[in-house]
Amino acid sequence: MAYWLIKSEPFKYSWDQFVKDGSTFWDGVRNYAARNNLRAMKKGDLAFFYHSNEGLEIVGIAKVIKESYQDPTTDEEAWVAVDFKPHKRLKKPVTLAQIKSQKSLSNMALIRLGRLSVQPVLDAEWTTVLQLAGEKI
Repeated sequence: MAYWLIKSEPFKYSWDQFVKDGSTFWDGVRNYAARNNLRAMKKGDLAFFYHSNEGLEIVGIAKVIKESYQDPTTDEEAWVAVDFKPHKRLKKPVTLAQIKSQKSLSNMALIRLGRLSVQPVLDAEWTTVLQLAGEKI
C-alpha cells in the first residue's frame, strides 16, 4: 500500500462535505506531476485529506476506491480522476506549522512542493503525522 496527500480548499470541498457525500471523484487536476501521482494510486491506498489555503491542516484520511480513469470534466485524454471514500477523521488535525516544526518531516512533499495538489507520502512521514494527530500506529 502507498500513502498520499490530497489537497482541497475547504470552502470548495471540505472534509465535512466529503463525509456527507460518502465518496467523491478527485477531478480537475491539471498539473502533470499531480496527474502522475493520481495514475500511480491503487485501490486501497490511503491519502491524508489536507485543507489548503484556509485551515492549512490535515483533517482526515481518504481511501482510494477506484483507480485512475478519464477525468469526466474534460475531453483531453491527458487528465485523470480517482475515486475516494472517507476512511477516518483524525483525532486532532495536524497543522502545517506542526509539520514544519518536525525535523523528520523537513523533506515531506507538503513542505518541498507546497503547491502540488496530489503528493506522495513516505511511510515514515505517514507514521509521524499519525503520531502528531494522536492516532494509534
